[in-house]
Amino acid sequence: MTLYIVRKLAFFLLAVFAASIAIFLLIRGAGGNVAAIILGKDATADAINALAQQYGLDRPMVVQYFDWIGNIFRGDLGRSFRTNEAVTDLVVSRLSISIPLCVSGLLLGLLIAIPAGTYSALNSDKPLGALITILSQVGIAVPVFWAGILLSLLFGVRLGWLPTGGWTNWSADFWGAVRSLVLPIISLGLILGASLTRYVRSAVLDVMNQDYVRTARATGMTRMEALLQVGLRNAALPIATVVGLQIAELIGGTVIIETVFSLPGLSRMILANVAAREVIVVQSTVMLIIIFVMFINLIVDLLYGVLDPRVRLAR
Repeated sequence: MTLYIVRKLAFFLLAVFAASIAIFLLIRGAGGNVAAIILGKDATADAINALAQQYGLDRPMVVQYFDWIGNIFRGDLGRSFRTNEAVTDLVVSRLSISIPLCVSGLLLGLLIAIPAGTYSALNSDKPLGALITILSQVGIAVPVFWAGILLSLLFGVRLGWLPTGGWTNWSADFWGAVRSLVLPIISLGLILGASLTRYVRSAVLDVMNQDYVRTARATGMTRMEALLQVGLRNAALPIATVVGLQIAELIGGTVIIETVFSLPGLSRMILANVAAREVIVVQSTVMLIIIFVMFINLIVDLLYGVLDPRVRLAR
């Protein structure tokens, strides 16, 4: 198990290193003069040179890269060119919105998918099982922004139960902040739940067709008893993998949801800084998100090795 963990950690660090180079080259290398990009086409040569010298943008690209990546691992994400605010402070102030949104959306998706997918797999010959399958396919086809708009029209405009957008700070009005997140969370959770339901159903069906489950059924167990007592671990393996992969999709969904509901979260901050040509803010924040997604997938890989010894013993 130790060798398996070391190998996965090595792959994780290598992937982070490769991703950091790709991001740096795409944002810094492909765009030409970074100082000119930041200041815009109307900037004078003197202003461009002054900004480049102030932030070290006139140094060799290799030096800039290692300074940047080294600062990130020390917790220094740099500073905004326009406001001189620390990027770390900008990110932290937005995480109080984005983290509850992502975590709650994921939990809601799992609460929908696990029972719905399991029931659909065990009762595929019944009307409700077939209906769940159909609804999950419909949910997969629905864009997350459309789900958000429909929920806003129903619960916000028509019924007036919940706000259709905007944000109330946690410290100013806790329950107001909670109400601001209800519709965004439901929008994310429903679409994610529809996608995960299909994978849960497939995993349970695959396990139920295995010989060891059939043997358990032959002893008199019901389908649910056989699944819980014999097949649960093997069914959990592909589901855990898919959940890890869905994290990236979930973060992508928050970009749209934060825009639809006017939430000043991390994803919306990135979009605003892209428009403002804040190279350092965008570069460091995107790198932080990629490290987080890769770390989640590392945890899933390690969990996979714990649940299935064959994985960690494979060469």
